[in-house]
Amino acid sequence: MGILTANYDTLRVRFDEDICVAQIHRPESANAIDQRLIEECTELLRECESTAKVVVLEGLPDVFCNGADFKEIEQRAGNGHRDGQDPEPLYDLWHRLAAGPFISVAHVRGRVNAGGVGFVAACDVVLSEEKATFSLSELLFGLMPACVMPFLIRRIGFARANYMTLMTQPIAAKQAEEWGLVDVCEASSENLLRKQLLRLRRLGKNGIARYKRYASSLDGALMAAKPKALRGNVEVFSDPDNLEKIARYVKTGKFPWETA
Repeated sequence: MGILTANYDTLRVRFDEDICVAQIHRPESANAIDQRLIEECTELLRECESTAKVVVLEGLPDVFCNGADFKEIEQRAGNGHRDGQDPEPLYDLWHRLAAGPFISVAHVRGRVNAGGVGFVAACDVVLSEEKATFSLSELLFGLMPACVMPFLIRRIGFARANYMTLMTQPIAAKQAEEWGLVDVCEASSENLLRKQLLRLRRLGKNGIARYKRYASSLDGALMAAKPKALRGNVEVFSDPDNLEKIARYVKTGKFPWETA
């Protein structure tokens, strides 16, 4: 039996020996990414560096993660903070998923949008149910997936990441599997996860950590792209026009092209 751990506001976490399963649990906001979620995920991954050899990240049955918490952004701007939120902690969190001394597994069900794609693309292994969808909606609000792109390009290449950014439309899980964003896709992702964990349990913690260090040393693209990604994120999230679009959406539910 897994042991439930306490003291997390945005996560539901259980450890089964050296396998950690963390569920993003913000149902009131469609699992949007707020500052507290970033802080708690980072805290958990730091713990997992010494205690876990596999970290499974999952969401709710109908939504994995819907991207940035627009309500938090609108409240921050309303309080006079219109210079953009520091994107570095989130980028570092994704890099920790990609390079940490454990196998990171994204277990995807439901909708994945914007920054949620960043979580998925950062993971070593991506398992998905067939009903899942993946989208980048940022350009609809004048934004761009600046911090997502380095991780997404690493998985599916620039051309397909560019297509997802420009079209802003969801792609189905089978399409994501063909493109390489998803590794394995089945009707029942829970059964798929159980099968894969049975295999991963056979691997040793030291061997995993050594391999991850080596693999990270082969490609420094994520860290090389980091300064540009952070600048791009700050630029779009400090733009007054974009902040107005976000505020309007939070207050009315209307997209920028919809009339009042």
